[in-house]
Amino acid sequence: MAALAREDGARGPERGQRGCEHYDRGCLLKAPCCDKLYTCRLCHDNKEDHQLDRFKVKEVQCINCEKIQNAQQTCEECSTLFGEYYCNICHLFDKDKKQYHCENCGICRIGPKEDFFHCLKCNLCLAMNLQGKHKCIENVSRQNCPICLEDIHTSRVVAHVLPCGHLLHRTCYEEMLKEGYRCPLCMHSALDMSRYWRQLDDEVAQTPMPSEYQNMTVDILCNDCNGRSTVQFHILGMKCNICESYNTAQAGGCRISLDQQ
Repeated sequence: MAALAREDGARGPERGQRGCEHYDRGCLLKAPCCDKLYTCRLCHDNKEDHQLDRFKVKEVQCINCEKIQNAQQTCEECSTLFGEYYCNICHLFDKDKKQYHCENCGICRIGPKEDFFHCLKCNLCLAMNLQGKHKCIENVSRQNCPICLEDIHTSRVVAHVLPCGHLLHRTCYEEMLKEGYRCPLCMHSALDMSRYWRQLDDEVAQTPMPSEYQNMTVDILCNDCNGRSTVQFHILGMKCNICESYNTAQAGGCRISLDQQ
């Protein structure tokens, strides 16, 4: 499923050098918490034992003339352009990436703005192709990524929306798929598994169970549709009778049908 809009940013230099690994900008931020100069809040947070509040930044220093001045897009002394894009709320300076400030998210996102909409229930910006086609979970982006346990809402890493509605960092999602296919929070399939389920159908059909297990049934709970059903036990997997998914869990002990004993 398509990803949500990520917080803007991607490139602390020494004085006179433009930008850092996170952002391309022509100024340093004067941190209101410690009065130190850093290219960005991320450079600050990596070196200090506290976090820089981007919204409280009042002053910046030009990297060329070194004049400290009120935060603004262009140097008042030498006309250096601090950033092709500047947000006077987040105090974000960077090259133009079609950024926009989302009032509901409270931060800047990479656009273009017309490619995204803000879901009020999920409380985050999502790609337009998800409008009316995603499962809403209230304030879902305010939860940490369940894999790395780090923030999603303000992360510079693109987030991935699972079919169940939960979010993972894109990088965490890709690593997860190397070892499994289920959402770590609800165990719902994290991608369309229908093709694999049909392959598993063939494998089950070609792998008969020993005679003592052929009449054995078991109650299962499906992680995909949440339905319960009673199916024939098979070592390769038990298929849900409702949605035909093999993403199931045994919900009771095995038993032999009385009319087959």
